[in-house]
Amino acid sequence: MTRPVARGDTRRLFDICAGFVYSQVLNACLELSIFEQLTGPPKTVGQIAAASGLSQAAAERLLAAAASLDLLQSLGRDEYTLGRLGAAAVGNPAIRAMVAHHDALYRDLADPVALLADRSAPTALRRYWAYANVNGPPDLSAEATGAYTTLMADSQAMIADQVLAACDLSGARHLLDIGGGAGVFSEHVAGRYPALTLSLLDLPSVAEAAGRRLAISLPERRIACHGGDMFRTAWADAAGRDIDAVSFVRILHDHDDAAVAALLAKALATLVPGGRLIVAEPMADTPGARPIGAAYFGMYLWAMGQGTARTPATLCAMIRAAGFVDARLLGTPNPLLARVILAHRATATDGD
Repeated sequence: MTRPVARGDTRRLFDICAGFVYSQVLNACLELSIFEQLTGPPKTVGQIAAASGLSQAAAERLLAAAASLDLLQSLGRDEYTLGRLGAAAVGNPAIRAMVAHHDALYRDLADPVALLADRSAPTALRRYWAYANVNGPPDLSAEATGAYTTLMADSQAMIADQVLAACDLSGARHLLDIGGGAGVFSEHVAGRYPALTLSLLDLPSVAEAAGRRLAISLPERRIACHGGDMFRTAWADAAGRDIDAVSFVRILHDHDDAAVAALLAKALATLVPGGRLIVAEPMADTPGARPIGAAYFGMYLWAMGQGTARTPATLCAMIRAAGFVDARLLGTPNPLLARVILAHRATATDGD
């Protein structure tokens, strides 16, 4: 009776051991544009090999591996077409960018025990996320911030859809997006709420690039892009004193508890009474996706040198401790991508 359970556990353990190999099969398919080659009619191994610059034997090995992972589908007769997971990757720059930047994470995890023993040691991810090294006034160049800003922009549209599906911004007058990056979230908000005043704050080189991008993508709509350090810049001085919504989209989990407390305190001080706080990010203990928070983000953020994935309960407690009221988790269509917490700054009547 226990044999099927033992077989299942053996398979799960093997998949954990083989996870790096599986990810590199995906990496190879992306690098060789295998999925794009198969968006039309099925192709033979020979055709794919010729287009990819691989030998026949190498193409056979890669395509068989990809088919076993549902990235491709073997049709027999030496032909392949897209599999379910491969089809999901076509035309999705977020997946390509995420896989490409994992090279830094894999280098850091080559010796996981050494990584865990000394979180202060230099890592590839800390170099990639250059703001993780900033201990003084921000002076990061566009070259230092460009790679991670592009990565975040490529995937931010999916996150924006999750946030706006969960959070109604009707009635808000001025939204300030902290760490707004290339302005993708603000751009999506602008499309949904044309009367809402929008501002973002990010490091100077990031904000400057965001302004140039938004001037092209939304020439008819002004989104104010303010350069500064979110820990040191006075938000109201930069963006105005009428702010009734502040958003942190994939920001708080990048920082340790003391830094998060400081950011929440600044948000409370910036918002007008009754103003709303929006926190959106992947969270720990998400049903059906617990390894993403504890294993993936746990080790990723350790290698980055700061931050942790928090449960919704922990975040709500931190938000209440900062002085906000009504902190609550909202439902999102795909909580694996992001979960959303909404809270408010108290009004004079909230204590009555």
